[in-house]
Amino acid sequence: MNFKTLSIIIPAYNEEKTIHFILDKVKAVKLNGELAKQVIIVNDCSSDDTKGAVEKYISANSELNITYYEHEVNKGKGAALHTGIKKAQGDLLIIQDADLEYDPEEYNDLLKPMLGGHADVVYGSRFLGGNPHRILFYWHSIGNKLLTRWSNRFTNLNLTDMETCYKLFKTDIIQDMRLNENRFGFEPEITAKISRIKNIRIYEVGISYYGRTYEEGKKIGWKDGFRALWCITKYGLFKAK
Repeated sequence: MNFKTLSIIIPAYNEEKTIHFILDKVKAVKLNGELAKQVIIVNDCSSDDTKGAVEKYISANSELNITYYEHEVNKGKGAALHTGIKKAQGDLLIIQDADLEYDPEEYNDLLKPMLGGHADVVYGSRFLGGNPHRILFYWHSIGNKLLTRWSNRFTNLNLTDMETCYKLFKTDIIQDMRLNENRFGFEPEITAKISRIKNIRIYEVGISYYGRTYEEGKKIGWKDGFRALWCITKYGLFKAK
């Protein structure tokens, strides 16, 4: 397939202390297929100096194609993704959290079925394969699996990790969608909507997971789980647009 550029969308909220680490990892990875990188950072009105950290990084690393946007008010991760998706110019698009829970070295694992001409969308699963996984919260993992199973009931997909950050798309597919969810409802909404595209080819590959504790900056909580449950029902059962 004749893909030239991968757009990497990074929503950021209060990641002043870690965002340079993830950008170093994004910079270091050499993409298969000689793909170029377009890095899009969307600062969702952080209360720390995430803006200053990004500007300092851009100044010191001009060879990495980074564009920076910011929201004047906090809108949520989904809203930051909406902004980044609209600005993407690459043939392919991947979502990357600003923390250190996911490893950009695994971009090529997700790209493999795409570059081979087999896939239109690729999910990275934290529950497949033998890659490293930090041992953390039992009930958090159970919640993820239950949400995925509930989503699968309506989408008729057999995903193992609907809530994963790592989702790789052909850019035109996701840019053609009307996306509504501004916070953590993004994952079930996008999953429900891609499942309804005729002849869509969805793949899943195993990835690593270096999870954070809440003390280390993890932001998702039980309220987000209930919102995800509602969104699965809304976009799955009721097929909301």
